[in-house]
Amino acid sequence: MSDSDDGASDKMIDLRSDTVTGPTDAMRKAMANAEVGDDVYGDDPTINKLEKLGAEISGKEAAVFVPSGTFGNQLALFTWCKRGTEVLLGEECHIIQHEAGAASIIAGIQTRPIHAPDGVLRPEALRQRLRKADLHAPATSLICLENAHSLGRVVSLADMDAVRTVADEWGLPVHLDGARLFNAAAALKVEAREIAARADSVMFCLSKGLCAPVGSLLAGKRDFVEAARYKRKIMGGGMRQAGILAAAGIIALQEQTKRLAEDHGRAKRLARELGAIPGVVTKPEEVDINMVFFSFLPARDGGIAKGIVDFFAKRNIVISPPDQGVFRFATHYWIGDSETDAVLEASREAFGKLFKGIVS
Repeated sequence: MSDSDDGASDKMIDLRSDTVTGPTDAMRKAMANAEVGDDVYGDDPTINKLEKLGAEISGKEAAVFVPSGTFGNQLALFTWCKRGTEVLLGEECHIIQHEAGAASIIAGIQTRPIHAPDGVLRPEALRQRLRKADLHAPATSLICLENAHSLGRVVSLADMDAVRTVADEWGLPVHLDGARLFNAAAALKVEAREIAARADSVMFCLSKGLCAPVGSLLAGKRDFVEAARYKRKIMGGGMRQAGILAAAGIIALQEQTKRLAEDHGRAKRLARELGAIPGVVTKPEEVDINMVFFSFLPARDGGIAKGIVDFFAKRNIVISPPDQGVFRFATHYWIGDSETDAVLEASREAFGKLFKGIVS
């Protein structure tokens, strides 16, 4: 990475999310040469290979390819839940916060959010809210977990087991939003299948940090996946020569999942060194995966927040605006050591120098 005279990098550094990871050269080549067929007929060999690989890696009987993580989560709810029933899940989880209220539109179900510090659903909180159908209440039909959580935290296997115990007591299925399943596996130092074993179905993304351009997989028992495949068609997810996309997904699962600890290491470094800048508050001990959340009190002011975002942009570093003074930096495949150095240099100037007069 070279620098111009004004200190700006010639290469764009995008910290907004790990969803910005474009395909690798190997993926582009595989996509160009992919053997394809009509997936709705089951004739696409590359899709079939990806779904088989995804099932094996997650320890499930079968898997189905879907366009996105949101699609996969909503397909799971649509498949598991009868209309008018209720799903229990954490109040900060992705399904609640970032999926546009789709559960009420697609599955026709009610979501009942539960306070879940650091993404952990507590058994006592679940037991207080589980319901059987009566004249006044909908029946609980599903419990949803998220691991790794979009808050940047990882949920322990013991905490997942505690939820599984409650679900089994009530005879309920558990769906796992595993958009960043492999980040959780890297952080917990276990195989992805060990995490997925705690749930009856699991969705995991190929395009979050793994560099595939499009797609996720929904996995579970064979009869569940076949039911989901039918409902995928209802949702408009029946694809044709989708092997072009699956070719990149295969490389994502075979290669990219093995290097996520590098992203975690750079995130931890960012947290430590950002925390040394006056006015910046980080909690390095809470950086479990590739996300760094940190606060800069003056950025609660909209003008200052915009000034910071613009400051980084002039140095070819793209960041998201803060939420009430809290920023999120996400590391990924395209953020190496030199990019991390550039981010820290810009941060020291932006937070430590440019706004020095604001920090008391």
